[in-house]
Formats: sequence, structure tokens, C-alpha cells
Amino acid sequence: MKITIFGTGYVGLVQGVGLASIGHDVTCVDVDKEKISTLLRGDVPIYEPGLSELLESAMKAGNIRFETKSAFAVSVSDVIFIAVGTPPLENGSADLSYVLDVAKTLSEHITGYTVIATKSTVPVGTGDQVEAVIRENAPAEKEFDVVSNPEFLKEGDAVNDFKKPDRIVIGADTDRAVAVMRDVYEPLMLKSERFIITDRTSAELIKYAANAMLATKISFMNEIAKIADVVGADIGHVRSGITSDQRIGDAFLYPGIGYGGSCFPKDVRALIQTSKFFDTKPYLLEAVNTVNLLQAGYFADKVLEYFDGDVSNKKFVVWGLSFKEGTDDVRESKTIPIVDMLLSKGARIYAYDPKAIENFKLYARCGKHKKLSYTEGAYDDIHDSDGLIVLTPWSEFRSLKFELLGRMSGSVIFDGRNLYNPDKIADHGYDYISIGRSPHMNSENSVQS
Repeated sequence: MKITIFGTGYVGLVQGVGLASIGHDVTCVDVDKEKISTLLRGDVPIYEPGLSELLESAMKAGNIRFETKSAFAVSVSDVIFIAVGTPPLENGSADLSYVLDVAKTLSEHITGYTVIATKSTVPVGTGDQVEAVIRENAPAEKEFDVVSNPEFLKEGDAVNDFKKPDRIVIGADTDRAVAVMRDVYEPLMLKSERFIITDRTSAELIKYAANAMLATKISFMNEIAKIADVVGADIGHVRSGITSDQRIGDAFLYPGIGYGGSCFPKDVRALIQTSKFFDTKPYLLEAVNTVNLLQAGYFADKVLEYFDGDVSNKKFVVWGLSFKEGTDDVRESKTIPIVDMLLSKGARIYAYDPKAIENFKLYARCGKHKKLSYTEGAYDDIHDSDGLIVLTPWSEFRSLKFELLGRMSGSVIFDGRNLYNPDKIADHGYDYISIGRSPHMNSENSVQS
């Protein structure tokens, strides 16, 4: 099947390479000439485990190509995926200008019957807008269907998610379009019940509802962790107690510094705006968003409180810049506001991340601060530091090398992901500050003693 993907960002590239890897003839289109040049060399502009190898295989098989011009690819395509960005507007709504620009282009070049699938995360009603733009600008005899086909890819595990999808959601108004979309994904679907066939509007809402649900679980656990902090409970024990209930489960119920990335923050805010557009008050979603906005400050305050509010000229080593492990994505990473707050109080920070340093330099406002330096290894600048701050749960951070930590002048570890055993940390003579667990303080080390 001939397929064109508009957009070679995270979603479009994984989708395009994935479809090529199962034998489809795929053309990926992007207006970014530099990105296309990078891909034509066989290089992947993002870090995503397994994607480079998948691209290499698809290119050797001749199943994928990259273009900046779309006319020919559109004219011969059976299916066209719109996977361009939908960045947030100032009020939190999704900016659909890139999506509708693609729709205008499609109206000029589609020939025979074509299925146009929105892969970008878009609010309810976007499919109607895409269809209206094409019908307004295309000759009446051109046949097409617009469907909603939301993505459910986890950064850091997107290749596996593509190969072994939990579900494929197809929102379509005609049986003909559904049949074509089934043909696209049939090689991946060992169990046909994983297809969820629905109307277009429901499919558009499914994506936002799924991300909002996961964000809600994260904010809920962070709220419970705050309560645990003030009442003296252990959030680890609380979590075990509630997640052993099969009705609740344990996924996404981990306390931390809050959710980030390109999806959850943006999608929760966009769903809030959709609710308001239809005159519905989104009480819960607004609370989820508020809890998440406050969580980074809550953790940064723990650092400040330990030093009695004065971190001026204190030196900290920070581990983790990406919003989660397994990716170089720093968009809405909670490291950014935490580092920003500490720098504003006069702290000196030496930051390390195995993949995200360059993106942090480009993206983060605090990345250009003169008191922020970057290290090539986790322990490179640990000497004479007043404390270690762990913000992203990369696997290499999970086992501490205490012989190297001993080079710190301070003796405190701030753990924003609850990675470590508090008793073990205390046994090695360190104060340990985490989230939702009573601080483990060695009286000989404590600044407050």
C-alpha cells in the first residue's frame, strides 16, 4: 500500500518508519529541509531506542523515502497521515494551523479515492474542519474520506508500542475507509479485537481522554504524597496498599516531580479548553493541571528548606534533564522549573543527562544561565558539591557509587523520583530527602541540626 506521512516529528517518523518496516511503500514529507537531509543520510534526529535500526532496515528494503515536495507522493497515495505539530496557543487550545495547511495541500493533489487520517493529537471537530477545507478547495469529483487514527506511543518505548499495539482506534464514517485502515494495520494485529472502530468524534476524544486519565493518576499520587509528607506516612507503603487492589492497578501511580513531555501537559490543557468551548466546567482536569504545575516548586522547596532557605553559591550536581528516561525530549521537563528556581536563588548547578544535554541547552530558558554547567559523566563534578539532586529515573542512576559520592563536601541526596532505599542511604551517612517519605536525616550531617 502506498502511504504518505506529513510531518517527521516524533509521531510522524515512528509511524512512517514503522509502516515501512512491515512492507508498505512510505513517503515522509516535511518542510524542514535540514531534517529531511538528516533522514536521507539514514540518521535519526531524535533519540528513540530501536528507531535507527528500524530506519536502516526500511531504507535497505527500499520501502521509505523522504521529501520536501509533496505533490507526486500525494497523487499516488492510498492513505495519507497528517502527523504535524499541534502546539498550544496562549490559552492552552491546540493550534491547528499546520493541520489545516496540510489539508489545503491535499485538496490540490489527491487524485483517486484517498483515505486521509489525522495522526496528530487534535481536539474534537478537527476531522470536520479538515474535511471542510478539502471539499472547499478540491474538485467535486475527487473521492476521499477523513478518519481519526490517534497514536498511543510512549516516548522511550515507541518502537515496541508500534509493533505490539494495545489497540488501533479508527474513527470513520464509512465502511470503505475502515476497510482501508484495517489493511494498513493488519500485519500488526494478531488479535482483531484490538481494532476499535468508532465514529470520528469519539476517536478524537479517546486520545485526549486517555492522556488526561494517565495525567490524573500521576497528579493524584503526587497529591497523596504531599499528604504523606505532612502526616508522616510512607508513600511507598501507601502505594503498595492501594495498588494491590485490582480495580486500581499500579501503572502511573508513582510520586515524583510531575509529568512533562510533549503530550500530557498540552493535552490536558487542550481538553480543558474544549470543555470550556462547549460550556462545561472541567473541575477535575483543572485540578490535575494545577497539581502538576505546583509539583516542581514543591520539590524545589525541599532543597531550599534543607538549607534554611539559603542556597546562594551552593553547588549541586543534578542528574536528569529529559522529562522521562529513554528519551532526549526536554519539552515541559520538570527539571527546567526546578533548576530555574535554584539558579534564581544563587545556586551553582552541574547537570548531567545521558541523552538530553544538547536539547536542554537549546530549549530551556535556564540552559544559558552562567551558573549552569554540564558534565560528561554523572560523577564528573561531584567533588565539593553540597548535594546531589536526582530528577530523571535513568537506569544508570539507580545504583549509587558511594565511593564516588564520598567526594561531595555535603552529605545530602534529594531524590525527585524515589529511586533509593532510604535506610540504605542513611546507613551510608547521607541525609535523604524524597517525596512522600519522612526525611531520613543523619544528625551529624543535617544543616538544620
